[in-house]
Amino acid sequence: MAEVVLYHHAQGLTQGVKAFADELRQAGHTVHVPDLYEGQTFQTLDDGLAYARQTGFDTILERGVAAVEGLGDALVYAGFSLGAMPAQHLAQTRAGARGALLLHSCIPVSEFGGSWPEGVPVQVHGMDADPFFAEEGGDIDAARALVSSTDQAELFLYPGKEHLFTDSSLPAHDPAATALLTRRVLDFLEDVR
Repeated sequence: MAEVVLYHHAQGLTQGVKAFADELRQAGHTVHVPDLYEGQTFQTLDDGLAYARQTGFDTILERGVAAVEGLGDALVYAGFSLGAMPAQHLAQTRAGARGALLLHSCIPVSEFGGSWPEGVPVQVHGMDADPFFAEEGGDIDAARALVSSTDQAELFLYPGKEHLFTDSSLPAHDPAATALLTRRVLDFLEDVR
């Protein structure tokens, strides 16, 4: 089975993130869920993003990198929204990466050193009308560029406008879209193990 490092989103290590990790564990995978916020969670996305800005995105990234010290190299890096930043960084720069799962976010590959690494499959998931993913941030453009640059990348779009639709503890949760995403993620993990 795969060994996964799953990074939380800007609202912190919520019960919904933990539940998603548990679902992967129930399928037989080993899942590490680092807390990049040192125990803090936030009721709103705006509050969580304010904390991330105050802490510094570089600090958040450093915490994400430090979380894999002592783990093996053959890891799948996964992240929800803000958590996609350390996940994508490590998938692109840490030797031995087995794959990447970028949920609700995708950063231009150039941010982490150029091209996508050979032999590292990646899935990007987001809602087609999510203002954070599909409009203002340009994440969808970065995802499409990634998919066009390598045959190892897949982009999955779901109908809707919710950003953190996979977090069952948040009002944005979309059970049907989450179920489809989870099935795709589990298939991906079966292929990369």
